Amino acid sequence: MKAYERFIKYISINTQSDENSGTHPSTSAQFELAKVLVDELHDMGVDASVDDKCYVMAHLPATPGYEDRPTLGFISHMDSAPAYSGEGIKPVFCENYDGGDVTYPCGKVMKVADFPFLKDLAGETLITSDGTTLLAADDKAGVAEIMTAISVITEENRAHGPIAIAFTPDEEIGEGADNFDVKAFGADFAYTVDGGDVGQIEYENFNAADAKIEITGVSVHPGSAKDVMINALNVAHELHGMLPEEKRPEHTEGYEGFFHLVGMSGDCSRAKLHYIIRDHDRQKFEEMKSFMKHCADSINERYGNGTVVLTLSDSYYNMKERIADHMHLIRTAEKAIEAVGLKSTAIPIRGGTDGARLSYMGLPCPNLGTGGFNFHGPFECITVERMDRACGVIVNIIEEYAENVIQ
Repeated sequence: MKAYERFIKYISINTQSDENSGTHPSTSAQFELAKVLVDELHDMGVDASVDDKCYVMAHLPATPGYEDRPTLGFISHMDSAPAYSGEGIKPVFCENYDGGDVTYPCGKVMKVADFPFLKDLAGETLITSDGTTLLAADDKAGVAEIMTAISVITEENRAHGPIAIAFTPDEEIGEGADNFDVKAFGADFAYTVDGGDVGQIEYENFNAADAKIEITGVSVHPGSAKDVMINALNVAHELHGMLPEEKRPEHTEGYEGFFHLVGMSGDCSRAKLHYIIRDHDRQKFEEMKSFMKHCADSINERYGNGTVVLTLSDSYYNMKERIADHMHLIRTAEKAIEAVGLKSTAIPIRGGTDGARLSYMGLPCPNLGTGGFNFHGPFECITVERMDRACGVIVNIIEEYAENVIQ
């Protein structure tokens, strides 16, 4: 079975995660896909199971004579983003795509002027949704590519060292690594397959923190408010204005960090602000958190202690700090990508992956591209040919580690 055929099968199951559910996994439908994957792995002769938190783990013993190779892991996530509908996905195939604007059955148009990469897909078989849902290539493409690569290894009896496979729930809501059992997984190092275009290698990501701010004002009748009222909404506006405008995500790129206001609510008496803080550089990241604290302290000095309560919590860190001692992962991926006729590209992630957290849990884990684009929206797309190449990259990595022992 080709990777795209598995992909079409997997996207028929709506596995959107839900950050408000409070359960693990956050949606029960993720178990449905997990069971499908376990059954398919069993059919390949691979030992596999799913636990009560919806983590699929599988292990393929080494080919005789290759037992001394390190255990190599591959990981993707089963959930799709909650930001846009994943129910009733209807894939649309465009064979020999001409590289021009794409008109969806629902009337939406994906324009080359907005997405110049489309020109590079000319001649390939483009897969999109019908424009009313996600395509869910993030990350069912990665799941399909790992599954297909493992089927190639097992069906063609290719030599390999020990292999570990994991499919996780709830990555899209930041909980994919929460209940990941690194010891049970048993890999010496791994790759997540959850990136953009095939050929990309990601081993640098943001350091990330959450900043939650609660503001308590003094609410009185506006007719007698002079020198008494403290309008919590105005205080929120004042605090937001203290943060540098050039440090907003809409004004940054590459390695530049940002303060991003992701939510605000309230009234005259109480208000809440929610920010995410991001920077690739650890020192700059710490300085940004300190500056946020300085802003909160300044507000409290003006309006009284307790007006602002700031809660900072770190989410994940730049995996580069953990990958630096395992650069064979990057060199091997580069070689594997070149073997499928592509030039590898190292891309700094302006976000995070399960691999970032897993790297800090003791499992060095850079990220590989799947061949997909425009994730989390109706213009999500991928091509058959790029999925095939992504499978080839995985197979090549497995074979490279079989031939070259890394201690």
